[in-house]
Amino acid sequence: MGDVARGKNLFIRMCQMCHTSDPNGKHRVGPNLYGVVGKTCGSNPGFNYTESMKTKGIVWNETTLNTYLEFPMQFIPGTRMIFNGVRREQDRKDIIAYLATLK
Repeated sequence: MGDVARGKNLFIRMCQMCHTSDPNGKHRVGPNLYGVVGKTCGSNPGFNYTESMKTKGIVWNETTLNTYLEFPMQFIPGTRMIFNGVRREQDRKDIIAYLATLK
């Protein structure tokens, strides 16, 4: 597992431009990520997902988030997330640890 405090800082630097992470936070370019761990991808109400995201059918967990965050466009071709990915494994673990606290 990763470092939650470091993951929050990384989230602020790398993700917050497009995503919120607060309970009842508004969607931005990307969906609000509060409670994302354990949800099926493409299922956050009120966000206009691509068909590829809605039909992927995976549940976000440590493994799926790690793979997605490394190479988003390869894991879900057709996603609108133009982010190139988080290359450092420890950075991904830290971000995922932070996301797991958002319940």
